[in-house]
Amino acid sequence: MKKVLLVTLLALGISNAAFADDIVDSAIADGSLKTLVTALKAAGLVDTLKGAGPFTVFAPNDAAFAKLPKAKLDALLNDKEALTKLLTYHVVAGKISAADVQAGKVKTVEGHDLNLSVADGVKVNGIGVIGGGDIKADNGEIHVIETVLIQGVDNKKKASKKK
Repeated sequence: MKKVLLVTLLALGISNAAFADDIVDSAIADGSLKTLVTALKAAGLVDTLKGAGPFTVFAPNDAAFAKLPKAKLDALLNDKEALTKLLTYHVVAGKISAADVQAGKVKTVEGHDLNLSVADGVKVNGIGVIGGGDIKADNGEIHVIETVLIQGVDNKKKASKKK
């Protein structure tokens, strides 16, 4: 019976891929956002990002978190308030696909603004979105970035000073 149901669903073009997950499940499925998922759990934000939303998350990948000194990352993971502030600075209320991004400022859930630009692909605070963005979820979108955004810092200027 299971084989018949599976064959029928496939014949109708319906598969598990047709059903998107929430932000957290989509981040887990991506595979490059393990540290972010760990941080979301430590901050107690999983239930929120599994909620109705919609949300847009500018999600630092594992490489972004690896750029932070280990002591700083460990301290963040053990400071729920600071971690929550940092993570909610990466989240915007509403669903913004890469095609819908407009240059300008958007307010984060944390309360401060992010600067979005589209001149040379989608960028947030001067940091490019990897692969054009748009990991879709039932309750929003994820745009993967390779730098952890620090509130009040233009990351592009910070990155150029290191060169």
